Amino acid sequence: MAKLDGDLDPLWQDLDWAIGQMLIMGWDGTEVTPQIRHLIEDHHLGSILLTAKNLKSAHQTARLVQELQTIAHQAGHPQPLLIALDQENGGVNSLFDEDYICQFPSSMGQAAAGSADLAYKVAKATATEVSAVGVNLILGPVLDVLTNARYQPLGVRAIGDDPQEASQYGIAAMNGYKDAGVATCGKHFPSYGNLDFLGSSLDIPIITQTLEELSLSALVPFRNAIATGSLDAMFVGGCGIANPSMNVNHACLSEQVVDELLRNDLGFNGVAISECLEMEALQTEIGVKTGTVMAVEAGCDLVLLCRAYEVQLEAISGLKLGVENELITKERIYTSLKRVLRMKDCCTSWAKALNPPGISLLSKIHPGHLALSLKAYDDSITIIRDTEKLLPLNESMHQEEELLLLTPLVKPLPASAMTKTILESKNKTESGPTLHDKWVHRDRGAIMSGEGVFREFGRSLARARHGKLLHTSYTANGVRPVHENLIHRASCIIIVTADANRNLYQAGFTKHVAMMCSMLRATGQKKSLVVVAVSSPYDFAMDKTVGTYICTFDFTETAMAALVRALFGGFTPQGTLPGTLRKSRKVLKSRQHWLVEAYNRDRDGRGLDDLLQALARASAPNHQFLQTTTANAFELFNSNIEEAHFIVRNSSTKSLYGFCATYFTKGTGIIGAIFVDPSKRNVSIGRSLHRRALRGLTQKRGIKKIQLGMSFPGVFPGIPVDDNSAGLKSWFASSGWDLQFPRRVANMSIPELSSWSPPEGLLQSIQRASISFDLIHGLDNAESVLSHVATHANSEVFELYKLALQETKTCGVVRAKSPVDSLLGTVIICSPGSILPGYVPALQPAPGAREQLIGGIIAPVVPSTAQASLVLQGLALMGLRQNKAHKSGRSVLSWVQDEAYEPLLAMGFDVLQAFEEFTNSPENWAELV
Repeated sequence: MAKLDGDLDPLWQDLDWAIGQMLIMGWDGTEVTPQIRHLIEDHHLGSILLTAKNLKSAHQTARLVQELQTIAHQAGHPQPLLIALDQENGGVNSLFDEDYICQFPSSMGQAAAGSADLAYKVAKATATEVSAVGVNLILGPVLDVLTNARYQPLGVRAIGDDPQEASQYGIAAMNGYKDAGVATCGKHFPSYGNLDFLGSSLDIPIITQTLEELSLSALVPFRNAIATGSLDAMFVGGCGIANPSMNVNHACLSEQVVDELLRNDLGFNGVAISECLEMEALQTEIGVKTGTVMAVEAGCDLVLLCRAYEVQLEAISGLKLGVENELITKERIYTSLKRVLRMKDCCTSWAKALNPPGISLLSKIHPGHLALSLKAYDDSITIIRDTEKLLPLNESMHQEEELLLLTPLVKPLPASAMTKTILESKNKTESGPTLHDKWVHRDRGAIMSGEGVFREFGRSLARARHGKLLHTSYTANGVRPVHENLIHRASCIIIVTADANRNLYQAGFTKHVAMMCSMLRATGQKKSLVVVAVSSPYDFAMDKTVGTYICTFDFTETAMAALVRALFGGFTPQGTLPGTLRKSRKVLKSRQHWLVEAYNRDRDGRGLDDLLQALARASAPNHQFLQTTTANAFELFNSNIEEAHFIVRNSSTKSLYGFCATYFTKGTGIIGAIFVDPSKRNVSIGRSLHRRALRGLTQKRGIKKIQLGMSFPGVFPGIPVDDNSAGLKSWFASSGWDLQFPRRVANMSIPELSSWSPPEGLLQSIQRASISFDLIHGLDNAESVLSHVATHANSEVFELYKLALQETKTCGVVRAKSPVDSLLGTVIICSPGSILPGYVPALQPAPGAREQLIGGIIAPVVPSTAQASLVLQGLALMGLRQNKAHKSGRSVLSWVQDEAYEPLLAMGFDVLQAFEEFTNSPENWAELV
């Protein structure tokens, strides 16, 4: 076993063993071949990629993986194999078994459902299923932003075109995978979201955006996922990059992309996995031997070679030659080795690898996962327009009228029973894929007639309406006489499109039929037209000539079953368009008003805890402190602080959709929290809460100012300073806040207190300034402290100090004094076990973090003087000494104001979170009084 914090086990000193751990390989076939066995036994291959070509069923997969792990164990591998799988849901699932493995919507479909919590549950369910058959690494989540959404091959595999939404749902999925015990791999870095398929001499797609453009959009989800510290690996793409600052043929072979952009700029220290080096362009231009060496030199830790045995041997030979030629150093190999072994430690062990629970577990969880699948698909179905009120069809059609279904010829999805049937029958009828197609499903199975894909859909429609259905396909040949005859017969026509923006014949056909229907309606005939996009919602999203337009985001059997229920009134679809398309419809929703009620602890406490956990799972890294926040944090029970909290709730389900905490003390009204369920945003819940909170505060007698952000409780110190702050600021600005003059506050940390030491010269500087310090407990000795805080800090900080001074066993206050005994500054010190972490979430360890006692240094109050920086450093130093004395492994310094954090950075503190607190006049909302 590797000793990751020291020297490696002697076995790894054999470079053949170490090199084997730097490769991830696959093969074709559902049985272990002599070749893959040879790679594991003799070349010490440490990671396997399984694809749809390896997998027939859940039972067969579990048996296959167990055999692979047994081979590795008997061959003396110190740690199990990494077993990787693409299981993105929607149209991209390598493992399909309708009896045991559930189908869920694509990433974009989950975003359309509008619930990051649902995305978390789907990811956790997916990872639990594949983990049961022995998979320990999911190649996901997809973190690409569709910056040119209409014409990109990733399509619904991506979350959408909004970087913040991609972050929110990507992190939710990542957390779901992690909580199921599976390692995660973000993809496809630096982006497959805006590829140009026309300008590459190497016949590969290229990125033409500048680094500045990428940083503002495409890189945001990658940056946010990395910042959580939970992303185990990153898949680095094989696309080219051509912009003024970078000219790269293959991103995964470029030091500029991997070592500089990914590691240095974004701070990623996990495993970098290369795109498959069996790509034709690379073999032609560079050769696999050199390519493998270049990938390692660039910073990749795992080099992917998908299936060709001869090419795989060539790659191994290339790495050994790279070492001999001194292009790759031993240190470079061991750096990658340690990263790979660290990832293995987090996701597998021999006990798990050799005894996967398999069918016994899958049988138990299958009913619950089926229910989740049904809910996810129902929630994802989206009616973009229904201007003529045609839906549901059972209300707009008579029984005797005929319904016509027109469907395109498409490639079946791998996650489909139909695909399995056709694969087994070997009836391949279509020509090979285009370059563009290859980037949709990366060599993922049959290119064949899709005429059968919608046949069962047609039968289901007929059963649902208890009547006749006409069904035929259409092709690039356009509207033929057979179509015209059927259109004349039918009173309602359903046209299915699948990526019509890239399959332009579908757009042309749909337009032609729409024109025919319009002309026939002008003669008095009933010709209703429903267009269904079963992949990209962008097909006709902005084309209002299509009056009834509905989206499913994939066309698996499960999606089609949900579509039938939606078309015939089984449920009312509530899905929404992803990203900017959703935001363009905000104006239509903004008139909505919600009932706001007073918060009741007994009734609403559990709902508030659930809301906080949903927010934590969906939040960007700067909000992860919500994981440790509970409903109790907001109730102070302080006679000097009036508190009134408000909720928007579903009275039927008892779910909380939104929460707002308000406080009033000494002429200051404070909004101390405002939260909205991530699945219920953009429908005015936040505005309803905000308006009610302000109405209550502005009517307080003696109100002098309104404050946004609060240090006690310290759950919402202000608007978080992160990549999403512009959107939040815009929201508050449009709600009446003047945001010109913020006060910046930060939470800071010394993560490893045992190894920390004061900066050289700090103690001498404090002594030269004749600054002295003492520690007091209890209110009896606190008159000077409370007077100092009342003069120089907010009123809620004053109450925080009073609470700390009452806790004489676990809290105290350090005073900094001048030679004449005047007070220069104060800070609260608390030991692990005090009551203060209940109100200041930053003082609590995150769930899943290694056990570590945390000491608190809270609310330094240091007036602005020439010595202020030195006084603050001295108070922090005294706090750190006290924390060490209380056996704390980590110190958190909470509520550092304005630019005061800079001298603390010099002491070794890191910034955990930063916020902006705002204070306005009540007159901003005079109309509410």
